[in-house]
Amino acid sequence: MSVVPGGKKLVRSPSGLRMIPENGAFNSPFALDEPQWVPDKECPRCMQCDTKFDFITRKHHCRRCGRCFCDKCCSQKVALPRMCFVDPVRQCAECSLISQKEVEFYDKQLKVLTAGGTFLVKVGSSEKTETMVCRLSNNHRYLFLDGDSHFEVELSRISSTQVLTEGSTPGGSSLRASGMMLQYKPPGSQNLQQLHMETAEDKRIASAWLAAMHKAAKLLYESRDQ
Repeated sequence: MSVVPGGKKLVRSPSGLRMIPENGAFNSPFALDEPQWVPDKECPRCMQCDTKFDFITRKHHCRRCGRCFCDKCCSQKVALPRMCFVDPVRQCAECSLISQKEVEFYDKQLKVLTAGGTFLVKVGSSEKTETMVCRLSNNHRYLFLDGDSHFEVELSRISSTQVLTEGSTPGGSSLRASGMMLQYKPPGSQNLQQLHMETAEDKRIASAWLAAMHKAAKLLYESRDQ
C-alpha cells in the first residue's frame, strides 16, 4: 500500500491497483465496491459459453461482476472508474459495454458538472428566487450553490430528481432541459426539502449541466441498488 497526496492511497487488490480515499467515508457517491468473485470450485464451465475449463482453457473473473469466464468471453480490458482502478481491467462483454458508457460520463459529463451552470433557484415552499451558480464539488460529494447566499446539498442525501423540459411541438422537435426539481434531506433532518432550479442567463450551458446531472442521478441510484 502506498499513500499519495490528496487524501488518497494506492491499494492492490486481486483485481488490480486502485486509487481510493484514505477515509472510506469520503468515497464518491458514484463509487461501486468490488464484487465477490465466484469461487473457482463453483465454476467448472464458462458462465457465458459453457466451455469446460481445463489446463488449456483457463478461467478468468470479470472485475465488475465477479463471474467466471473463458478468455474468449472475458478478453476486453476496459477502464472502470467507478471502482477506482488505475488501469483498464478485464471484464466480460456485458460489463465492458456498461463500463464504456460510464467512462464517457467521467470524461465528459463530470467536467460539465464541476464547471457549473447558472440557475434561478427556489428552496422549499419559498416563492423567493435567487440567481445562483450550481456546480458539483471536485470530490463529487456535494452540489455547491453560490449567489448572494451559499448552501450545499450532499448527493448521497438526494432522494429524487426530475428534469423539467421545454420546446415540445406537434412537429416533434427535440425537448430541451429547462430546469430540475430535487428532493433531499438536509443534514440532521429526515424531512424532505425541495429544490427548484430553472435555467438562467446562458441557457445552453445550463441545459447541458442539467442533462449531465440527469445522467449522474442515474448512476447515483444504480450505486445504491448494487
